Amino acid sequence: MNTSSRRATLVPPLLRLQASITNRDDRLLAWLYDHGVLTTDQIAKALFPSLDFAQRRLLRLSTLGAVARFRPNKLDGGSYPYHYVLAQLGYEHVMGQRGEGLPRRDQARRRYQSLISRPDLPHLLGGNSVFIDLAFHERTHPGARLAVWRPAAAFHEPGALFRDGSDHRLMTKFLGLPRPDAAGVWVEDGRAVPFFAEYDTGSERLDLLTEKVSKYGLLFAYAKTWGWPVLFVLPTVLREQHWHDRLRVAYADRPPAIVATTAADYLTGTGKTPAEDVWHVFGSTTTGRQRLIKLPYIDPDHDARWNPTNKTVHR
Repeated sequence: MNTSSRRATLVPPLLRLQASITNRDDRLLAWLYDHGVLTTDQIAKALFPSLDFAQRRLLRLSTLGAVARFRPNKLDGGSYPYHYVLAQLGYEHVMGQRGEGLPRRDQARRRYQSLISRPDLPHLLGGNSVFIDLAFHERTHPGARLAVWRPAAAFHEPGALFRDGSDHRLMTKFLGLPRPDAAGVWVEDGRAVPFFAEYDTGSERLDLLTEKVSKYGLLFAYAKTWGWPVLFVLPTVLREQHWHDRLRVAYADRPPAIVATTAADYLTGTGKTPAEDVWHVFGSTTTGRQRLIKLPYIDPDHDARWNPTNKTVHR
């Protein structure tokens, strides 16, 4: 063993990782910490100029012990792309950056086992893909930015949606509140829009989707001072149209929450991202689909932080 190799073995693995990490790596590891799993294709689309570049960097991060991967088999033969998750050293890095102390010794193993056996893995990856597409839009459109991407776990605890001025019943877990798949803040054109996101694989009955709208209506009623648009991504335009028909019957064009929809096949067919004019706002008098940055919301606290020059209510 030469001198440089011996020196390398004396450096603690975490310090060796931190010496090699880039800002792009940091963003990726934070995403894996918060959102569980991303595929090679998703990572390449969001963060890298090419798939080959992404694969080389992911191999390096695997060698450093920051990430691990698995490859599910397809029922009809073959396999899916590699799916990447955090390895134990990746947990140490992200939790250290966030001041959360050290992870459990088996934290990465537990999360890995949970994800590879997760029955709703396609739903998780599909929901993540909405934000991956926003990150891709950010990478290819200077001035646009996915400023916040919060996971479903951020809303599981009672009181997670409570604010000063809200009804204290938001602190209870028995109210029947929604559990968003994710939430985010999109910045573009000098403006920032907050939103919740719901991803529909097509396996859920449309009346259950309608019940989700009622739950968001309950949330906004008890929140009192704020209401964000809820973005529903459905698999097809046909299903989207059928659901709008049901919403008209249920709410007569007066939904209890701000609902905007698009369809995965519409995004694929047009080549557009969720940042573009793909959102059909239910009950809106505006014709056609709207851009994400133009969606209505109400949130003075958000505007005080993100849009301090805004003096009007965005409803």
